[in-house]
Formats: sequence, C-alpha cells, structure tokens
Amino acid sequence: MTVDLKMLIASAVLTVLLALPYTVGFLFTRGLFVMAGNREDFPPGKGWIGRAHRAHLNMVENMVPFAALVLAAAASGRMDAWTALGAQVFFYSRVVHAVVYTLGIPWLRTLAYLGGLAGMAMIAYALIR
Repeated sequence: MTVDLKMLIASAVLTVLLALPYTVGFLFTRGLFVMAGNREDFPPGKGWIGRAHRAHLNMVENMVPFAALVLAAAASGRMDAWTALGAQVFFYSRVVHAVVYTLGIPWLRTLAYLGGLAGMAMIAYALIR
C-alpha cells in the first residue's frame, strides 16, 4: 500500500477519533439523556468542547477533497513521492490543526489549516502537471 493511501486511511481514522473528545465533553456537561435524545435545538458547545466540535466539522469538510485527490492519483497511476509528501503534509497538518484549535491557539490553527491546504495542492499539482 502506498504512503498516500496510508495517509488517507490515517486521516479517516483521525476524523472518527476527533468526535470523541467533544462527545465526552457533551456527556459530562449536558448528560446522557440529552445526548441520547434527538438533539433538536441543540446549542453549540462552549469553550474547548465547542472548539473540538468545530475542529471535527472542519476535518470532515476537508476529508472530501483530500480523499478525492488521493483516489484520483491512485486511479490515474500518478502517485509518486510528491503526492506521498502532500498526503503526509495534509495528515500531520490536520493533527496539529485539531490540537491547536481545541486548545484555542488562533494563529497556529490558521497555519495548520493552510498546511492541510498546501498538502492537497501538492497532490492536485501532481495530477495536472
């Protein structure tokens, strides 16, 4: 299995794992009965819980284009060292993004987000060159 596909799998696992911290936070702050309910009119979380939730949602949004790029590279036979590096840049940037977003560090969060975009741009470049 290529590095690109390993990073895609790792990113998918990261996406799932990012739901755990804020879910546990909601359980402790809102209770099991609220969390087991339909959550209609569910207010957003506050503090680290809200930031962790938004970090997860941001990861979900970024997984779609990342997965499309990696799978397009795989299907077209265009995977190489450049796409592997792009996939690694994406994954590790997203790990940093999730941590610093949850901790509330704004400028570093923005840099990590841009790192994820750069990783996707590297893969896209490899596909169009």
